[in-house]
Amino acid sequence: QVQLVESGGGLVETGGSLRLSCAASGRTFSAYTMGWFRQAPGKEREFVAAISGYGSNIIITDSVKGRFTISSDNAENTVYLQMNSLKTEDTAVYYCANRAGWGTLEIISMRGTYPYWGQGTQVTVSS
Repeated sequence: QVQLVESGGGLVETGGSLRLSCAASGRTFSAYTMGWFRQAPGKEREFVAAISGYGSNIIITDSVKGRFTISSDNAENTVYLQMNSLKTEDTAVYYCANRAGWGTLEIISMRGTYPYWGQGTQVTVSS
């Protein structure tokens, strides 16, 4: 079993920044892929970014590329999502997720391939 706990969400104005954290426990952190997804009201949960063990592979969805970065600290079993230049359309509940191994973009971005999820953290960007 893997336990994931997100933190760092909150209310921020347009153009502001937030850093989300996801602390993982339960199995070897570096052997797995950590992903960030988000779900806005009335919309499906969508892929944001993912990072493989040791940070050797990173994928970031186009809509946030250049504004969001993903990183990990294997010693702390924690993955981060740094969000800069936030827009109102970034408002959502952000979830971290864990899966075994890396894969193609199609696989890594598919929420159904992640068996473990955190409880989510709310990010609200005001205009």
